[in-house]
Amino acid sequence: MLYYLFEYLEKQFQFPGASLFGFLTFRAAIAMILSLLISIVYGKRIIRFLQKQQVGETIRDLGLEGQAQKAGTPTMGGIIIILATLIPVLLLAKLANIYIILLIVTTVWMGVIGFIDDYIKKFKNDKEGLKGRFKVLGQIGLGIIVGVTLFFHNDVTIREKLPIEQQQELLAEDPNISPFKLFQVEEQSTKTTIPFVKNNEFNYSDLVTWIHPDLEKYSWLIFIIVVIFIITAVSNGANLTDGIDGLAAGTSAIIVLTLGIFAWVSGNIIFSDYLNIMYIPRVEEITIYIAAFVGALIGFLWYNTYPAQVFMGDTGSLTIGGIIAVIAIAVRKEWLIPLLCGIFLAENLSVVMQVSWFKYTRKKHGEGRRIFKMSPLHHHYQKSGYHESKIVTRFWIVGILLAILTIVTLKIR
Repeated sequence: MLYYLFEYLEKQFQFPGASLFGFLTFRAAIAMILSLLISIVYGKRIIRFLQKQQVGETIRDLGLEGQAQKAGTPTMGGIIIILATLIPVLLLAKLANIYIILLIVTTVWMGVIGFIDDYIKKFKNDKEGLKGRFKVLGQIGLGIIVGVTLFFHNDVTIREKLPIEQQQELLAEDPNISPFKLFQVEEQSTKTTIPFVKNNEFNYSDLVTWIHPDLEKYSWLIFIIVVIFIITAVSNGANLTDGIDGLAAGTSAIIVLTLGIFAWVSGNIIFSDYLNIMYIPRVEEITIYIAAFVGALIGFLWYNTYPAQVFMGDTGSLTIGGIIAVIAIAVRKEWLIPLLCGIFLAENLSVVMQVSWFKYTRKKHGEGRRIFKMSPLHHHYQKSGYHESKIVTRFWIVGILLAILTIVTLKIR
Protein backbone atom coordinates (compact mmCIF):
# COMPACT_ATOMS: atom_id res chain seq x y z
CA MET A 1 0.00 0.00 0.00
CA LEU A 2 2.82 2.39 0.87
CA TYR A 3 4.41 1.63 -2.49
CA TYR A 4 1.33 2.88 -4.33
CA LEU A 5 0.93 5.84 -1.97
CA PHE A 6 4.48 7.09 -2.47
CA GLU A 7 4.29 6.39 -6.21
CA TYR A 8 1.26 8.68 -6.32
CA LEU A 9 2.96 11.34 -4.17
CA GLU A 10 6.00 11.35 -6.42
CA LYS A 11 4.02 11.65 -9.64
CA GLN A 12 1.57 14.25 -8.43
CA PHE A 13 3.55 16.36 -5.93
CA GLN A 14 7.23 15.40 -6.39
CA PHE A 15 7.21 14.49 -2.70
CA PRO A 16 10.82 14.42 -1.33
CA GLY A 17 12.10 10.90 -0.80
CA ALA A 18 9.07 9.25 -2.39
CA SER A 19 11.18 7.91 -5.26
CA LEU A 20 13.04 5.66 -2.79
CA PHE A 21 10.04 3.33 -2.75
CA GLY A 22 10.62 2.65 -6.43
CA PHE A 23 13.89 0.89 -5.57
CA LEU A 24 13.57 -2.82 -4.89
CA THR A 25 16.57 -2.94 -2.54
CA PHE A 26 15.21 -0.10 -0.38
CA ARG A 27 11.78 -1.71 -0.01
CA ALA A 28 13.39 -5.10 0.73
CA ALA A 29 15.56 -3.60 3.46
CA ILE A 30 12.60 -1.84 5.05
CA ALA A 31 10.52 -5.02 4.80
CA MET A 32 13.17 -7.05 6.61
CA ILE A 33 13.64 -4.47 9.37
CA LEU A 34 9.88 -4.05 9.84
CA SER A 35 9.21 -7.80 9.98
CA LEU A 36 12.07 -8.27 12.43
CA LEU A 37 10.67 -5.58 14.72
CA ILE A 38 7.12 -6.94 14.49
CA SER A 39 8.20 -10.49 15.32
CA ILE A 40 10.38 -9.40 18.26
CA VAL A 41 8.20 -6.63 19.75
CA TYR A 42 4.75 -8.11 19.16
CA GLY A 43 5.97 -11.70 19.35
CA LYS A 44 6.28 -11.35 23.13
CA ARG A 45 2.67 -10.18 23.36
CA ILE A 46 1.45 -13.07 21.23
CA ILE A 47 3.37 -15.50 23.45
CA ARG A 48 1.69 -14.04 26.53
CA PHE A 49 -1.70 -14.33 24.85
CA LEU A 50 -1.03 -17.98 24.01
CA GLN A 51 0.00 -18.60 27.61
CA LYS A 52 -3.23 -17.06 28.88
CA GLN A 53 -5.20 -19.25 26.50
CA GLN A 54 -3.23 -22.23 27.84
CA VAL A 55 -2.08 -23.20 24.36
CA GLY A 56 0.76 -25.28 25.75
CA GLU A 57 2.63 -28.08 24.03
CA THR A 58 1.76 -31.61 25.10
CA ILE A 59 4.95 -33.64 25.14
CA ARG A 60 4.98 -37.37 24.45
CA ASP A 61 7.50 -39.28 26.52
CA LEU A 62 10.12 -40.36 23.98
CA GLY A 63 12.92 -40.71 26.49
CA LEU A 64 14.78 -37.64 25.21
CA GLU A 65 16.93 -35.48 27.46
CA GLY A 66 15.26 -32.21 28.52
CA GLN A 67 11.96 -33.28 27.02
CA ALA A 68 9.90 -32.94 30.20
CA GLN A 69 10.89 -29.29 30.64
CA LYS A 70 9.26 -28.39 27.33
CA ALA A 71 5.77 -29.38 28.49
CA GLY A 72 3.46 -26.38 28.62
CA THR A 73 5.57 -24.21 26.31
CA PRO A 74 3.17 -22.15 24.13
CA THR A 75 2.71 -23.50 20.61
CA MET A 76 0.99 -22.11 17.50
CA GLY A 77 3.76 -19.50 17.42
CA GLY A 78 3.71 -19.71 13.64
CA ILE A 79 1.16 -16.91 13.91
CA ILE A 80 4.09 -14.62 14.72
CA ILE A 81 5.88 -15.60 11.51
CA ILE A 82 2.75 -15.21 9.38
CA LEU A 83 1.81 -11.77 10.74
CA ALA A 84 5.39 -10.47 10.66
CA THR A 85 5.63 -11.54 7.00
CA LEU A 86 2.28 -10.40 5.67
CA ILE A 87 2.16 -6.92 7.24
CA PRO A 88 5.39 -5.62 5.59
CA VAL A 89 4.43 -7.31 2.31
CA LEU A 90 1.01 -5.64 2.26
CA LEU A 91 2.66 -2.30 2.99
CA LEU A 92 5.68 -2.42 0.68
CA ALA A 93 5.14 -4.89 -2.18
CA LYS A 94 3.39 -4.41 -5.52
CA LEU A 95 0.19 -6.19 -4.61
CA ALA A 96 -0.86 -6.52 -8.26
CA ASN A 97 2.18 -8.73 -8.94
CA ILE A 98 1.02 -12.29 -9.60
CA TYR A 99 3.91 -13.83 -7.69
CA ILE A 100 3.15 -11.76 -4.59
CA ILE A 101 -0.53 -12.73 -4.83
CA LEU A 102 0.40 -16.41 -5.05
CA LEU A 103 2.67 -16.18 -2.01
CA ILE A 104 0.02 -14.40 0.06
CA VAL A 105 -2.51 -17.09 -0.89
CA THR A 106 0.05 -19.79 0.00
CA THR A 107 0.76 -18.22 3.39
CA VAL A 108 -2.89 -17.89 4.34
CA TRP A 109 -3.86 -21.30 2.89
CA MET A 110 -1.13 -23.30 4.63
CA GLY A 111 -1.44 -21.18 7.76
CA VAL A 112 -5.13 -22.07 8.05
CA ILE A 113 -4.41 -25.80 7.57
CA GLY A 114 -1.69 -25.69 10.23
CA PHE A 115 -3.87 -23.62 12.58
CA ILE A 116 -6.74 -26.10 12.31
CA ASP A 117 -4.33 -28.94 13.03
CA ASP A 118 -2.93 -27.20 16.13
CA TYR A 119 -6.41 -26.13 17.26
CA ILE A 120 -7.70 -29.72 17.17
CA LYS A 121 -4.66 -30.90 19.13
CA LYS A 122 -4.94 -28.27 21.85
CA PHE A 123 -8.64 -27.54 22.21
CA LYS A 124 -10.21 -30.84 21.12
CA ASN A 125 -7.68 -32.94 23.07
CA ASP A 126 -6.88 -34.98 19.99
CA LYS A 127 -3.14 -35.66 19.84
CA GLU A 128 -3.37 -36.67 16.19
CA GLY A 129 -4.74 -33.29 15.16
CA LEU A 130 -6.11 -32.84 11.65
CA LYS A 131 -6.34 -36.18 9.85
CA GLY A 132 -3.49 -36.79 7.45
CA ARG A 133 -5.76 -37.15 4.45
CA PHE A 134 -7.19 -33.67 5.03
CA LYS A 135 -3.71 -32.17 5.25
CA VAL A 136 -2.79 -33.85 1.98
CA LEU A 137 -6.01 -32.64 0.36
CA GLY A 138 -5.15 -29.11 1.47
CA GLN A 139 -1.67 -29.41 0.00
CA ILE A 140 -3.08 -30.82 -3.24
CA GLY A 141 -5.59 -27.96 -3.40
CA LEU A 142 -2.80 -25.40 -3.04
CA GLY A 143 -0.72 -27.26 -5.63
CA ILE A 144 -3.57 -27.06 -8.13
CA ILE A 145 -4.02 -23.32 -7.53
CA VAL A 146 -0.30 -22.61 -7.86
CA GLY A 147 0.18 -24.94 -10.84
CA VAL A 148 -2.77 -23.60 -12.82
CA THR A 149 -1.80 -19.98 -12.12
CA LEU A 150 1.86 -20.39 -13.06
CA PHE A 151 0.95 -22.29 -16.22
CA PHE A 152 -1.90 -20.16 -17.56
CA HIS A 153 -1.48 -16.63 -16.17
CA ASN A 154 -0.37 -14.09 -18.77
CA ASP A 155 2.11 -12.39 -16.43
CA VAL A 156 4.07 -15.60 -15.80
CA THR A 157 6.59 -15.47 -18.61
CA ILE A 158 10.26 -15.76 -19.47
CA ARG A 159 12.48 -13.95 -21.95
CA GLU A 160 15.13 -15.95 -23.73
CA LYS A 161 18.19 -14.61 -25.47
CA LEU A 162 18.24 -14.18 -29.21
CA PRO A 163 20.31 -16.71 -31.20
CA ILE A 164 24.06 -16.06 -31.01
CA GLU A 165 24.20 -14.93 -34.65
CA GLN A 166 21.57 -12.25 -34.09
CA GLN A 167 23.26 -11.10 -30.89
CA GLN A 168 26.58 -10.73 -32.72
CA GLU A 169 24.95 -8.75 -35.52
CA LEU A 170 23.29 -6.37 -33.07
CA LEU A 171 26.49 -5.94 -31.05
CA ALA A 172 28.44 -5.27 -34.25
CA GLU A 173 25.99 -2.50 -35.14
CA ASP A 174 25.98 -1.03 -31.62
CA PRO A 175 28.54 -2.26 -29.02
CA ASN A 176 26.67 -0.28 -26.33
CA ILE A 177 23.29 -1.81 -27.13
CA SER A 178 20.86 -2.25 -24.25
CA PRO A 179 20.76 -5.82 -22.83
CA PHE A 180 16.97 -5.77 -23.30
CA LYS A 181 17.42 -5.79 -27.08
CA LEU A 182 19.42 -9.02 -26.90
CA PHE A 183 16.41 -10.88 -25.53
CA GLN A 184 13.34 -12.14 -27.32
CA VAL A 185 9.84 -10.98 -26.45
CA GLU A 186 8.15 -12.40 -23.35
CA GLU A 187 6.54 -15.79 -23.76
CA GLN A 188 4.74 -18.28 -21.57
CA SER A 189 6.81 -21.38 -21.08
CA THR A 190 7.10 -24.52 -18.96
CA LYS A 191 10.88 -24.35 -19.03
CA THR A 192 12.76 -24.69 -15.78
CA THR A 193 16.36 -24.92 -14.60
CA ILE A 194 18.28 -28.18 -14.21
CA PRO A 195 21.52 -27.88 -12.22
CA PHE A 196 24.89 -29.24 -13.40
CA VAL A 197 23.66 -29.62 -17.00
CA LYS A 198 25.33 -27.84 -19.93
CA ASN A 199 22.34 -25.87 -21.21
CA ASN A 200 20.72 -26.19 -17.75
CA GLU A 201 17.15 -25.89 -19.05
CA PHE A 202 14.37 -28.44 -19.20
CA ASN A 203 10.86 -28.12 -20.59
CA TYR A 204 8.10 -30.06 -18.83
CA SER A 205 6.33 -30.44 -22.16
CA ASP A 206 9.20 -32.74 -23.25
CA LEU A 207 7.78 -35.35 -20.88
CA VAL A 208 4.83 -35.87 -23.22
CA THR A 209 5.88 -34.51 -26.63
CA TRP A 210 8.37 -37.37 -27.10
CA ILE A 211 5.33 -39.61 -27.42
CA HIS A 212 3.60 -37.31 -29.92
CA PRO A 213 3.96 -33.55 -30.57
CA ASP A 214 0.20 -33.01 -30.28
CA LEU A 215 0.33 -34.00 -26.62
CA GLU A 216 1.99 -30.66 -25.77
CA LYS A 217 -1.46 -29.22 -25.01
CA TYR A 218 -1.66 -31.66 -22.06
CA SER A 219 1.68 -30.64 -20.55
CA TRP A 220 -0.16 -28.55 -17.96
CA LEU A 221 -1.29 -31.78 -16.30
CA ILE A 222 2.32 -32.91 -15.87
CA PHE A 223 3.32 -29.50 -14.55
CA ILE A 224 0.52 -29.42 -11.95
CA ILE A 225 1.37 -32.93 -10.73
CA VAL A 226 5.01 -31.86 -10.25
CA VAL A 227 3.91 -28.72 -8.37
CA ILE A 228 1.63 -30.75 -6.07
CA PHE A 229 4.44 -33.21 -5.33
CA ILE A 230 6.95 -30.44 -4.53
CA ILE A 231 4.59 -28.50 -2.25
CA THR A 232 3.57 -31.66 -0.39
CA ALA A 233 7.14 -32.91 0.00
CA VAL A 234 8.68 -29.63 1.15
CA SER A 235 5.87 -28.69 3.56
CA ASN A 236 6.03 -32.16 5.15
CA GLY A 237 9.82 -31.92 5.30
CA ALA A 238 9.62 -28.60 7.15
CA ASN A 239 7.01 -30.10 9.46
CA LEU A 240 9.28 -33.04 10.36
CA THR A 241 12.27 -30.74 10.86
CA ASP A 242 10.40 -28.77 13.51
CA GLY A 243 11.35 -31.10 16.35
CA ILE A 244 13.92 -29.24 18.45
CA ASP A 245 14.38 -25.60 19.41
CA GLY A 246 15.40 -23.33 16.55
CA LEU A 247 16.03 -26.03 13.96
CA ALA A 248 13.19 -25.41 11.50
CA ALA A 249 13.25 -21.60 11.74
CA GLY A 250 17.04 -21.29 11.37
CA THR A 251 17.32 -23.81 8.56
CA SER A 252 14.41 -22.18 6.71
CA ALA A 253 15.95 -18.70 7.02
CA ILE A 254 19.10 -19.98 5.27
CA ILE A 255 17.06 -21.63 2.51
CA VAL A 256 14.81 -18.62 1.91
CA LEU A 257 17.71 -16.17 1.87
CA THR A 258 19.36 -18.28 -0.85
CA LEU A 259 16.14 -18.31 -2.87
CA GLY A 260 16.08 -14.52 -2.47
CA ILE A 261 19.40 -14.32 -4.32
CA PHE A 262 17.98 -16.43 -7.14
CA ALA A 263 14.82 -14.32 -7.31
CA TRP A 264 16.80 -11.10 -7.48
CA VAL A 265 19.23 -12.16 -10.21
CA SER A 266 16.54 -13.99 -12.22
CA GLY A 267 14.37 -10.88 -12.28
CA ASN A 268 17.24 -8.54 -13.20
CA ILE A 269 18.03 -8.59 -16.90
CA ILE A 270 21.62 -7.38 -16.42
CA PHE A 271 22.55 -10.05 -13.87
CA SER A 272 20.65 -12.80 -15.67
CA ASP A 273 22.49 -11.83 -18.85
CA TYR A 274 25.87 -11.80 -17.09
CA LEU A 275 25.26 -15.14 -15.32
CA ASN A 276 23.62 -16.61 -18.43
CA ILE A 277 20.54 -17.74 -16.50
CA MET A 278 16.84 -17.61 -17.28
CA TYR A 279 15.38 -14.08 -17.18
CA ILE A 280 11.93 -14.06 -15.55
CA PRO A 281 10.17 -10.68 -15.78
CA ARG A 282 8.44 -9.42 -12.61
CA VAL A 283 9.78 -12.25 -10.42
CA GLU A 284 12.16 -9.82 -8.69
CA GLU A 285 9.23 -8.53 -6.63
CA ILE A 286 9.39 -11.80 -4.67
CA THR A 287 12.53 -10.30 -3.07
CA ILE A 288 10.26 -8.08 -0.96
CA TYR A 289 8.33 -11.09 0.28
CA ILE A 290 11.51 -13.04 0.96
CA ALA A 291 13.06 -10.15 2.90
CA ALA A 292 9.97 -9.92 5.11
CA PHE A 293 9.90 -13.69 5.55
CA VAL A 294 13.58 -13.90 6.53
CA GLY A 295 13.10 -11.06 9.02
CA ALA A 296 10.09 -12.86 10.51
CA LEU A 297 12.01 -16.14 10.85
CA ILE A 298 15.00 -14.48 12.51
CA GLY A 299 12.69 -12.53 14.83
CA PHE A 300 10.90 -15.75 15.72
CA LEU A 301 14.26 -17.33 16.54
CA TRP A 302 14.64 -14.71 19.27
CA TYR A 303 12.05 -16.67 21.24
CA ASN A 304 12.50 -20.12 19.67
CA THR A 305 16.20 -20.77 20.33
CA TYR A 306 17.08 -23.08 23.21
CA PRO A 307 15.39 -23.02 25.67
CA ALA A 308 12.39 -22.13 23.51
CA GLN A 309 9.74 -19.75 24.86
CA VAL A 310 7.40 -20.68 22.03
CA PHE A 311 7.01 -23.38 19.37
CA MET A 312 5.81 -22.63 15.85
CA GLY A 313 3.50 -25.68 15.69
CA ASP A 314 2.05 -26.87 12.40
CA THR A 315 0.76 -23.32 11.94
CA GLY A 316 4.33 -22.31 11.24
CA SER A 317 6.05 -25.40 9.88
CA LEU A 318 3.48 -26.25 7.19
CA THR A 319 3.36 -22.60 6.14
CA ILE A 320 7.15 -22.32 5.94
CA GLY A 321 7.40 -25.43 3.75
CA GLY A 322 4.63 -24.27 1.43
CA ILE A 323 6.21 -20.84 0.97
CA ILE A 324 9.65 -22.28 0.23
CA ALA A 325 8.19 -24.66 -2.36
CA VAL A 326 6.20 -21.95 -4.16
CA ILE A 327 9.15 -19.54 -4.24
CA ALA A 328 11.41 -22.24 -5.71
CA ILE A 329 8.84 -23.09 -8.38
CA ALA A 330 8.20 -19.43 -9.20
CA VAL A 331 11.90 -18.68 -9.77
CA ARG A 332 12.16 -21.96 -11.72
CA LYS A 333 14.75 -23.47 -9.40
CA GLU A 334 12.60 -26.31 -8.04
CA TRP A 335 15.12 -28.94 -9.18
CA LEU A 336 17.61 -27.40 -6.76
CA ILE A 337 15.34 -28.24 -3.81
CA PRO A 338 16.98 -31.63 -3.05
CA LEU A 339 20.30 -29.79 -2.64
CA LEU A 340 19.15 -26.53 -1.06
CA CYS A 341 16.60 -28.20 1.22
CA GLY A 342 18.92 -31.10 1.99
CA ILE A 343 18.09 -30.90 5.71
CA PHE A 344 14.36 -31.31 4.97
CA LEU A 345 15.17 -34.16 2.58
CA ALA A 346 17.31 -35.97 5.16
CA GLU A 347 14.57 -35.63 7.79
CA ASN A 348 11.97 -36.94 5.35
CA LEU A 349 14.12 -39.85 4.20
CA SER A 350 15.04 -40.84 7.75
CA VAL A 351 11.36 -41.32 8.60
CA VAL A 352 10.60 -43.19 5.36
CA MET A 353 13.64 -45.45 5.79
CA GLN A 354 12.92 -46.13 9.46
CA VAL A 355 9.26 -47.00 8.94
CA SER A 356 9.88 -49.07 5.79
CA TRP A 357 12.73 -51.06 7.32
CA PHE A 358 10.79 -51.65 10.54
CA LYS A 359 7.77 -53.00 8.65
CA TYR A 360 9.93 -55.12 6.35
CA THR A 361 11.95 -56.74 9.16
CA ARG A 362 8.87 -57.31 11.29
CA LYS A 363 7.25 -59.15 8.40
CA LYS A 364 10.40 -61.14 7.59
CA HIS A 365 11.79 -61.83 11.07
CA GLY A 366 8.75 -61.33 13.28
CA GLU A 367 10.47 -58.44 15.02
CA GLY A 368 10.81 -54.89 13.75
CA ARG A 369 14.35 -53.50 13.49
CA ARG A 370 15.52 -49.91 13.21
CA ILE A 371 18.13 -48.10 11.12
CA PHE A 372 18.25 -45.07 13.40
CA LYS A 373 17.90 -44.89 17.16
CA MET A 374 14.89 -42.67 16.49
CA SER A 375 13.48 -40.70 13.57
CA PRO A 376 13.35 -37.96 12.33
CA LEU A 377 17.11 -37.68 12.07
CA HIS A 378 17.61 -34.97 14.72
CA HIS A 379 16.12 -37.30 17.35
CA HIS A 380 18.71 -39.95 16.39
CA TYR A 381 21.46 -37.54 17.41
CA GLN A 382 19.61 -36.66 20.61
CA LYS A 383 19.45 -40.36 21.46
CA SER A 384 23.19 -40.53 20.72
CA GLY A 385 23.83 -38.06 23.52
CA TYR A 386 24.26 -34.77 21.65
CA HIS A 387 22.73 -31.68 23.20
CA GLU A 388 20.01 -30.18 21.02
CA SER A 389 21.83 -26.83 20.78
CA LYS A 390 24.84 -28.59 19.25
CA ILE A 391 22.59 -30.54 16.86
CA VAL A 392 20.82 -27.36 15.72
CA THR A 393 24.07 -25.42 15.24
CA ARG A 394 25.62 -28.23 13.19
CA PHE A 395 22.47 -28.60 11.08
CA TRP A 396 22.65 -24.85 10.41
CA ILE A 397 26.28 -25.21 9.32
CA VAL A 398 25.31 -28.02 6.95
CA GLY A 399 22.44 -25.83 5.69
CA ILE A 400 24.86 -22.97 4.97
CA LEU A 401 27.17 -25.34 3.09
CA LEU A 402 24.25 -26.61 1.00
CA ALA A 403 23.18 -23.01 0.30
CA ILE A 404 26.68 -22.14 -0.95
CA LEU A 405 26.74 -25.20 -3.20
CA THR A 406 23.32 -24.23 -4.52
CA ILE A 407 24.49 -20.72 -5.40
CA VAL A 408 27.59 -22.18 -7.07
CA THR A 409 25.30 -24.05 -9.50
CA LEU A 410 24.67 -20.69 -11.16
CA LYS A 411 28.00 -21.10 -12.94
CA ILE A 412 28.63 -24.87 -12.83
CA ARG A 413 27.06 -26.32 -15.96
